[in-house]
Amino acid sequence: MAQDATSSDGAAPHRTPAERAARGKAARRGAPRSSHAEFAPPAGRRDPLEILGAQSATRVPELVPIRYSRMAESPFRFFRGGAAIMAADLATTPDSGIRAQLCGDAHLLNFGLFASPERRLLFDVNDFDETLPGPWEWDVKRLAASLAVAGRTNGFTDRERAGIVRAAVRSYRESMIRFAGMCNLDVWYARTDEDRLRAVAAQQLPKRGRRNLARAVARARTRDSLQAFDKLTEVAGGRLRIAADPPLLVPLADLFPDAGGEEMMARFRKLIAGYGRSLPSDRRFLLADFRLVDVARKVVGVGSVGTRCWIVLLLGRDGGDPLVLQAKEAGASVLAPYAGPSSYRNQGERVVAGQRLMQAASDIFLGWQRVAGIDGGRRDFYVRQLRDWKGDVDPESMVPDGMRTLGEVCGSTLARAHARSGDRIAIAAYLGRGDPFDRAVEQFSESYADVNERDHRTLADAVRAGRLPASEPAGDRL
Repeated sequence: MAQDATSSDGAAPHRTPAERAARGKAARRGAPRSSHAEFAPPAGRRDPLEILGAQSATRVPELVPIRYSRMAESPFRFFRGGAAIMAADLATTPDSGIRAQLCGDAHLLNFGLFASPERRLLFDVNDFDETLPGPWEWDVKRLAASLAVAGRTNGFTDRERAGIVRAAVRSYRESMIRFAGMCNLDVWYARTDEDRLRAVAAQQLPKRGRRNLARAVARARTRDSLQAFDKLTEVAGGRLRIAADPPLLVPLADLFPDAGGEEMMARFRKLIAGYGRSLPSDRRFLLADFRLVDVARKVVGVGSVGTRCWIVLLLGRDGGDPLVLQAKEAGASVLAPYAGPSSYRNQGERVVAGQRLMQAASDIFLGWQRVAGIDGGRRDFYVRQLRDWKGDVDPESMVPDGMRTLGEVCGSTLARAHARSGDRIAIAAYLGRGDPFDRAVEQFSESYADVNERDHRTLADAVRAGRLPASEPAGDRL
């Protein structure tokens, strides 16, 4: 089956660089760069609570109140959980007609640190639940809006937020121009590693910022399967198992006490065996050297709360050789109603294919499977390691200089991800060397932050009035 990202919007080898650049410049006539500043909720805009409710209808009912509680905490948390809301809004905005493989939820917390197969620490996009081909501008606008919303949460001034957003968009634009001048293989091999991050920090951050980066890097290297194993497990009745922390972490035996533990474990063995067939042969051989020990359902994130997510504990040569996998439910992308459905019949494969296309390097255990008889119905899943040197940013503790630097790195990283699948020469020509697009998206981000705050108040009011259930239990050791 064909890749989601079509060749006509990718490298387009049948067009010369001059023809591709002409295409990008011609796109300005239909969608002037200044037009991206425009955003006002259209008449008849769908109620954001209706959009969230439609998503909740397909999720685990007892977990939905946790999602609403997390989204009600702040406008930034609402924004994180509102990818479907923003997708509907972005579909009403101008676009150049040039497509690329999108993250689909490119807010600043969906970028972070992780390990490459060569055990190098990389910075990249790290969430692909909503990945799908679409207008490249949508990812840029969601990243920009996330910086504006986070800046407001931190109490940054209008001028500080404008500088942060404009720097991020400029970084995307200038990086895309640089990628447009590179050979195809050089684009494919490009990556942001630990050395590059330290070089950027040395140039742009004060001593405190450099120390914070060093701590984040050191912390990321400790967040692996061994660390997850230590935090997640216990020995009960002489048997190693995942320790319960309900409702955020519930072992399989506790979820289905009457279904027969061995029967449900047999279904997960089938899931793991089927998923293994989606891996390259060498990885499949490695996976087969581990044995399944225990499974638990876990609550993850903000927007993903209520989707089925399973933590799978396996052991290798002995009890000190763990592999902790995460099998996460994959539904249709929130972009699909507006950008078109995926060409992949399995939504887990859609996620995996998009991740492999956009990331500089991906988890060696990244794969997919469709299963039946686990938690009802037939569902698609993608599987990856729960942690592999995973490092997250904390925007709430950032000062303006730190968030500006993070935004610039995210902008450059997103440009590299788009350059792998989209026509980088056409996008670069559309953007140009001036800053009309930068200024336009900065204005858009502030307008959208206003809309996001109104939508957040609507949700918070509904929670306070009891029209929506909300509860956030304490706990969650990961």
